[in-house]
This record gives sequence, structure tokens and C-alpha cells, in this order.
Amino acid sequence: MRVPLSWLREYVDLPATETGRDVQAKLVAVGLEVETVEQTGAGLKGPLVVGKVLTIEELEGFKKPIRFCTVDVGTANGTGEPQEIVCGARNFAVGDKVVVVLPGAVLPGDFAIASRKTYGKTSHGMICSGDELGMGDDGSGGIIVLPPEHEVGTDAIELLQLVDEVLDIAVTPDRGYCLSMRGVARETAIAYGLPLRDPALLDVPAPNAYGYPVQVADPIGCSRFTARTVVGLQPEARSPIWLRRRLQKAGMRPISLAVDVTNYVMLELGQPLHAYDRTRIDGPIGVRRAERGEKLTTLDGAVRVLDPADLVITDNRGPIGLAGVMGGANTEIADAEEDTRTTEVVIEAAHFDAISIARTARRHKLASEASKRFERGVDPQAAAAAAQRTVDLLVLLAGGTAEAGVTEVTAPSGPRTITMAADHPDKVAGVAYGRETVVRRLQEVGCDVYGQDELLVTAPSWRPDLGEPNDLAEEVIRLEGYENLPSTLPTPPSGRGLTDRQRLHRRVGRALAGAGYVEALNYPFTGEAVLDQLGLAADDARRRTVKLVNPLSDEEPSLRTTLLPGLLGALRRNDGRGSHDLALFETGLVFVPTGQETEPVRLPVDRRPSDEEIASLDAALPRQPRRAAVVLAGAREQAGWWGKGRPADWADSVEAARTIAREAGVGLTVRAEQHAPWHPGRCAALYVSVNGEETLFGHAGELHPRVIKELHLPERTCAMEVELDVLEQAVDGA
Repeated sequence: MRVPLSWLREYVDLPATETGRDVQAKLVAVGLEVETVEQTGAGLKGPLVVGKVLTIEELEGFKKPIRFCTVDVGTANGTGEPQEIVCGARNFAVGDKVVVVLPGAVLPGDFAIASRKTYGKTSHGMICSGDELGMGDDGSGGIIVLPPEHEVGTDAIELLQLVDEVLDIAVTPDRGYCLSMRGVARETAIAYGLPLRDPALLDVPAPNAYGYPVQVADPIGCSRFTARTVVGLQPEARSPIWLRRRLQKAGMRPISLAVDVTNYVMLELGQPLHAYDRTRIDGPIGVRRAERGEKLTTLDGAVRVLDPADLVITDNRGPIGLAGVMGGANTEIADAEEDTRTTEVVIEAAHFDAISIARTARRHKLASEASKRFERGVDPQAAAAAAQRTVDLLVLLAGGTAEAGVTEVTAPSGPRTITMAADHPDKVAGVAYGRETVVRRLQEVGCDVYGQDELLVTAPSWRPDLGEPNDLAEEVIRLEGYENLPSTLPTPPSGRGLTDRQRLHRRVGRALAGAGYVEALNYPFTGEAVLDQLGLAADDARRRTVKLVNPLSDEEPSLRTTLLPGLLGALRRNDGRGSHDLALFETGLVFVPTGQETEPVRLPVDRRPSDEEIASLDAALPRQPRRAAVVLAGAREQAGWWGKGRPADWADSVEAARTIAREAGVGLTVRAEQHAPWHPGRCAALYVSVNGEETLFGHAGELHPRVIKELHLPERTCAMEVELDVLEQAVDGA
């Protein structure tokens, strides 16, 4: 979520001296992940003014069309005379208002403007595009053409709000309310101890019987649907500069007034909206599950075959939108340039089931700003306010008229109440906060709190993540400051140190580091694509993976069965950044399902699990052997005064296995073998003796050329992977 500081100040009266860095520090302290603070317009220096195009002369004889223009910039140039400028853009005409940068100015990127001779003319400045001013894509495809009401000579830096600070916040799944200015402003107000001007506090008319008809057939999937209608829109109306600039700073591209308004309100209140061209809707709007075989052309132009689990918006013809994900092309708002222009719109503000929307978005690989918010939880009580805000803006900016009809279909629901001991946060944190502090902090996040020793807490509608006492304790602790928690180290039991197994693992790591390898720590996730790239056979045991219920990435939805994908990915990234002589190692767990796993039980949090519960949990876990792996590429020995050096080869990977075996005091037997992903003629099977029997320890050698090509690795990349659990057995049996 990108948050312009100038927009944030509308809801919280921050001190004038507060910078984006100051706000970042405050928000980080209350638990928000503010990744960066972007300085827009950094280094920008005027004069940058509004100009009016007086004449255009087409210059011929060049490879591309060139125009020689005279532009009225008022007295900004010190003479009052028209400014002569050479420009290659074609999207403006005589009489248009444009943005002109004059000699002496400096644009973003330290681009100084001066008079210069070009194409046989002297250009005294430049007519600017959005990209040249650091504004991003404004959809114009050329220079900025301003509305005619702006006066010549006006300072364009202020007009276009070019100088600002933008906070980029990585919103975690449990903090979906912060995918809005309203949510971030609430956290900012709490962090500074200042009042919040809630943009959702609007006068909303009561529902009535003469709004646009809506029929909800699935109240579980859609618990609230608000519809409002605006007619008489002026098709030529354009989004004002302030609205377009806020969308651009927030990372969205302006499209058309109706669409821009719905996007703006979504960013402001966190409620996704959709605008339908009323003349393109046939009959009542419906909400239901899709029927098998139904199809829908979405706004991105793709024809999608719907699944019976998909929640869809319909009219008499069938589906007109994927609920909470993306609208359909058949009811799209017509662009002002089209022959049939939109003058009547129906505004949808609904609340859809988070799980249903998440599954639909993943099923169709169609992530959108709307689905991202519904997945994390949207305030169901904000729908009516968001619809009203949209109506107000369309009336104000497009000259429309709001019809009196207000449709609101709701499913019965009650407030979420939680009973919590007043001292529960004290026990969780080990800090004596006191009842007054606990109540105050819970009220700050929007909770209603009653009671003395036993608190009855009603969670606010925008916080679906608050469901039990520990959630409430977390709110108190984070607002009081994690940095204020005492750091008390537990007293270790005497007479205990590292186990023999732990010592062996550490010795192996030190031995590989001593042999010139650098340790790399990788995420333990993998996916089918990388297993295909490794050339594993369909029946290879490494393809049987443990699937994650809620993966961090759709590309890596499983736990790894080999260390090689992570290590090879690290090698590829380092090679791509200029480090070509590489020797990396990793020791870690892999996860091997046995097929004997049982369904895990939900463990209690208020007491120690019983032995039976722990045993049940153990039975649900896959086998987790510990392995060690190395990858090599480039030079193994550098050239210098001591010699020519040499490249890494398959023998070095075998030697890495010998290094591990020597550290454990175990003999190693090496035999030729064919085993993916290694080259069939340069692959070694590694064996150790366990209780007198030869046992496979791992494999080493040069990777198959096809694997190297698929993974974009350096030529003759080598690798080794061994199982340390087998090594431990060999040590114990020696």
C-alpha cells in the first residue's frame, strides 16, 4: 500500500515538521512494515509553469515528425513574449494548456534545462510529459494536456503536486484494513496520540424499496450488497488533476472518471467497488455460484471458463462479473472516445466471503486490487459509506444526479464479542499494564469494552483478525511497544551441552567452510516447475511432497524434498550479479512424506499439551532427514603468481563429500551411477558402511546439460547432496 503523506494529512493533523521518515518510524513502532519512503519530485527545480499553445509549425525533412511551437507562459520567462519550443509529441493542438519547463529548471534525474539548437530551430525549454516529471503513466501516451480552466503562468509544481513523500507499506495478511488510507490513518493517529477524521463517517440515506433491484442467492458468499444509481453523467468529464495525482502516487493508472472515482474510494476506505453501465445491464443484478460450463469475458479481455465454486454477478443474460475479483466486459464503462458513451452508472459496494474470493482469484490466476482486499478482510459496515462517497464524487465531478433509490441486501449477522481477563495481556507479556491501559488501547483500535476484572470486548467490523483473547493481548502489547518488553533470558539447566548429533552437524559446516564453501540459507519451499527442470522422473520419490495449506507463493506450494533447488537458485542469482566463481553449501532439513501420516490435531494454547496430543502431532509429521549439499561453478582455484588456476569440476563435488566423511571419521566408497539431475557420465554414487552394510549416502558430480540450460546456470555447474542422518548411523555403527 502506497500512502502519500499529503493525503494522510487530510485525516490526521500531523505536526508540520514531521517528515515521511518520522512517520515511518512511528508506524514501524506499532507493527506496520513500512519498507521505503519515496521522495517524489526530489531534485525538481522550476520554473515549471502552465502554458497555452499559440502556434504549431510542422518541420519536415526529418526521420520523425517534429513541431516548432510558440507557447504563452505569461511573465514566467521574464519577458512576457511567447516561448519558442521544439517538440516531437502529437497529442496536443493549438489552444491546449500544457506544462512547460523553462531554461534554468532541473527535472528529476538531475536533468538541467537550457536553450539549445535542434532540428534547425532554437528550443527555449520543453513541453513536458508525465514520465519526464516523474509522474508515471497517465494514460495519455504523450505530453500532459491540462484542463482549460488553469491560468497561463501558474506554478505547475504545486498544481501537479509533484513534490511529496510516499510511504510504501507491506501489509501483512492479518492487517487488511491497512490497505486503505482510512486504516493507515487510524494507525497513524494512534501512534501520535492524535484524533482521527474518519472518512467513512458520512450521512448515508436509509435503504428503500425503489433502488436498483438486486437478488442475492448465496448469502454466505455475499453477506451485504449495496447498489446506488447516478444518471446524467457528462461523458466528456475528466478526472481532476488532484484525483489523478493521488491515484498515480498510490500506484494506480488513471483510466476514466467513473473508474477513477471507484478506485479512489477503494484506496480511501478500503472497500472495493464496481461501476456498471446501466444501459448495458439486462434486468436485476444477481449474486450466485457459477454453473458448470458458463463463460465470462473479463475486463482484461480474457474468456474464462467458470467453476461451480466461483461467485459471480449476473443479470438476465448470465454472468457479468467475477464477484470481488474483476468485472465483465459486457457491462464495462464506455470510454469518452467511444461512440456510445456512459451517462448512467450503477455502483456496486458489496461484502464477499474472503475464502471464496481467494480461491477464485487463485483458480483463475487473476489477482486484482479488489481480490487482494477481500482476501484479507473488508469492513462490511463500510459498503454503504463507500457507495455514498462514490455517488457524491460522481455528482460533484461529472455533473450527475443521484437517484433516490438505495438498495441494500444484508444477511443477518451479529457483533463479535470476546471475553478476556483484564490481566491477560499482563500474563502474556510479563508486564503489568493495568486495566486502564488495556481498556484504553483496545478502545483506540475501535473495540467497545465493558467490565472490570472480566472484560467483554466487541471487536470493530474492520478487524476480522480479532477473534480470541490472545489477539486482543497482541494489540495491547504492540501499541505499548514491543521494545518495552523486558529481555529476560531463561536459565539453562546445568550439566547439559550440545548433543553428539549437534556437534557433528557443526563440524560438517566448519569443514565445508574451511574447504572454501560459503553457507547459504534458503527457504524450504519448492514447486513442480523446478522439479521438472531438474529432470526428475515421474515416479521419483522426490516428487512426493508435503503440500502447504497456505503457501507464501503459488509457484512454491510444497515443502522441499531436496536442497538443490534452493542452492542452485542462489548460485544463479549470484552469478547474474557478477560473482562467477562460486562454491556454496547448505545443511538443512528436507520433508519426505511416508504415506503413514495422520490428520493433525489442534493443540491448546492455554495449557501444556498432553502426551497423547503430542504423540498425535508427531504422527502427522513427515520424515525430516537432515542433509548437506554443495554447488560449484566457475574457478575452483584462482589464477595468480602461484599458478594458472583451474575450473571446478565433478571431482571437486566428490571431494566435498570426502571432506564430510573425513570429519565424521567414516570411509567413503565412490561408484559411477546415473541419477537425476546429474550428467549420466559424470555422476558418482556415494556409499558408507552402516553396521557392516554398504548404505547409499548421496550423489555428486556435474549437472546434466539440460538441467543447466533449464535453470540458466553457468556451464559445467557441479553439485553434491548427502544425507547426514545416514552419516550419523555410520558413526554410531563404527
